Amino acid sequence: MNIKTNSVTRRHTLMIGGAALASSLISPSLSLAETATKGGNAKITQVRNATLLVEYGGARFLVDPMLSDKGAFPGFPGTAHSQLRNPLVELPMPIDRIIDVDAAIVTHLHPDHWDEAAKSKLPKSLPIYAQNDTDAALIRKDGFSDVRVLSGTSEFKGVKLTKTEGQHGSDATLAVAGEVLGKVCGVVFSHPDQKTIYLAGDTVWNSFVASSMAQHKPDVIILNTGNAVVLGLDPIIMGREDVLAVHKAAPAAKIVATHMEAINHCILSRADLKDFADRRGFAGSLLIPADGETLTV
Repeated sequence: MNIKTNSVTRRHTLMIGGAALASSLISPSLSLAETATKGGNAKITQVRNATLLVEYGGARFLVDPMLSDKGAFPGFPGTAHSQLRNPLVELPMPIDRIIDVDAAIVTHLHPDHWDEAAKSKLPKSLPIYAQNDTDAALIRKDGFSDVRVLSGTSEFKGVKLTKTEGQHGSDATLAVAGEVLGKVCGVVFSHPDQKTIYLAGDTVWNSFVASSMAQHKPDVIILNTGNAVVLGLDPIIMGREDVLAVHKAAPAAKIVATHMEAINHCILSRADLKDFADRRGFAGSLLIPADGETLTV
């Protein structure tokens, strides 16, 4: 595979051990409308955190929009570095460029994936895909008129969008905090003229991820790899060893690492992940885009 690089809120309160956890826990010169073409290579732009722009099969998708200004809301209580305010960094590009899309995909409603700024700045008529009827109803309540539920047969402008399952933490973590961590999903992008992309979402390495990879055989796998830490519990998204496990399960795929260096409880840095991949021999399969950077796949 040839991949080249171009260079809150509905606040969830987590109660764990009596402590409140708030789950309130391209730089290209052309616009997305000017650069997206049907067929050819897809483009993945790292915006910030899990927020991505995916140009695929002639359509432009915005994934998990967190559009707040730097420091707009407090760190998540009960998590690592909770004294820091979120987001930790500014958006790397103008809002107008970010929302110049055909549809949005919201994998779940935690505010680092769907915040008040997204609710206010996205056009209310924009098609938005949610993971289930519950999330869809809440997005409609925010005033959006075209909210759709992802399934195994969703399609948008010729792009097939297949919902995948995930798990926002280990079994032990969910036994303690499952109600607040809630349901999450991923999505597979497929099109006859494009490589298959699997976006895993907020999940750790587990049988759901392994099954999705075995079923869809993705060429590109997007992982949320910040190793987010709730104090006293296992990490609630992927870290270094999870990324290595994904690589071992799909050694021919390119892995794109995202959800890093933007939220207080994500403790794995880009530099640390790169160093780990270098030492473990899979750096050639791993892409770690900076905020604002576009990958062509």
